[in-house]
Amino acid sequence: MAFLKVVPLEEALRIVNSFKLKPRVEEVSLDEALGRVLAENIVSPINVPPFDRATVDGYAVRAQDTFMASESDPVELKVIGEVHAGEEPKIKLAPGTAVYVSTGAPLPEGADAVIQFEDVDRKDDTVIVYKPAYPSLGVMKAGTDIPRGKLVLETGTRLGFKETALLSALGFNTVKVYAKPKVAVISTGNEIVLPGEELKPGKIYDINGRAITDAIRELGGEACFLGIARDDEKSLADLMIKGVAECDMVLISGGASGGMRDLTSSVIEKLGRVYIHGIAIQPGKPTIIGVVDGKPVFGLPGYPTSCLTNFTLLVAPLLRRLIGRESEVRKVRKKLVHKVFSVKGRRQFLPVKIEGEKAVPILKGSGAVTSFVEADGFIEIPETVEILEAGEEVEVTFFG
Repeated sequence: MAFLKVVPLEEALRIVNSFKLKPRVEEVSLDEALGRVLAENIVSPINVPPFDRATVDGYAVRAQDTFMASESDPVELKVIGEVHAGEEPKIKLAPGTAVYVSTGAPLPEGADAVIQFEDVDRKDDTVIVYKPAYPSLGVMKAGTDIPRGKLVLETGTRLGFKETALLSALGFNTVKVYAKPKVAVISTGNEIVLPGEELKPGKIYDINGRAITDAIRELGGEACFLGIARDDEKSLADLMIKGVAECDMVLISGGASGGMRDLTSSVIEKLGRVYIHGIAIQPGKPTIIGVVDGKPVFGLPGYPTSCLTNFTLLVAPLLRRLIGRESEVRKVRKKLVHKVFSVKGRRQFLPVKIEGEKAVPILKGSGAVTSFVEADGFIEIPETVEILEAGEEVEVTFFG
């Protein structure tokens, strides 16, 4: 089947952006929240700390009782009890009294300062103070860390260990996050075998299935590898129908060209609709975008570098949109190591490896496994550019 119509990349992105997929929200336990993306603003329901607490081991006092203390004329206060971390104080300080407190303990009523024990002397039930204390000395006031009502995390925040620790400190045991989109992954070709199987003459191990599956997971989606479809319509159609029934979208690697055995386009056309068959880029021209039962179906090129480049250009933005990570596209500016020639009239995406401040082009071709493995990302060369000079600054888009 020949290409229906080779279209600019912008048209392909317009089709992808038109898909009516909407993010779903689910509530998960904090134990399952790591790496997920918040689907709600988090406002502190409590003061942190929730009470005035001691920051040192020492004596809780009324600061005004110590104002006249000096080395030559110390103040003596009567110790009337102890309060330790985790206890509820049931003592009230009267003028001229003190209470021993440990670090983290709540202050007893009437106290407004804590003098660390190294700065005083203790004799029986009397503590001897040699210098004045000021209000709030040795004390963390309630809400000074996080006040009740403060916005602490915003929708779209990716939850790392610091964020989950903060949620725990605020008493959250569940949180609303964007649901992981489910993506079916299908490899195609009579020549493809799964790792672990015998590699007979003419066969190659599947790399795209593994690469796409883990790229989806790395982005935050849920990948469902359905296996390898052989070069017949029923084999591919059966897996495609299964993928559409169980997942939010389907990704197929290989079989997207115009050759006699490239069946992806015809199978999608029989089950649904093909919007695009061919994009004016290099590598990655043999790419299909269609819909089956309202679910997006992507036919990606079989060559590994082409496959992952088009995944990054077309599929990754859609996944990010569904999980609230649209702003997380990783790009850096580097300088080319050497001159690069391009084909005028076709937009090229050239794989590169980053070495310090340099971008090193990888010119082995998109069919080479090492082109994909060695590359950190790619640079875009516009249709109107034939030469990029050594030392020229380029923007590198990371894969995935």
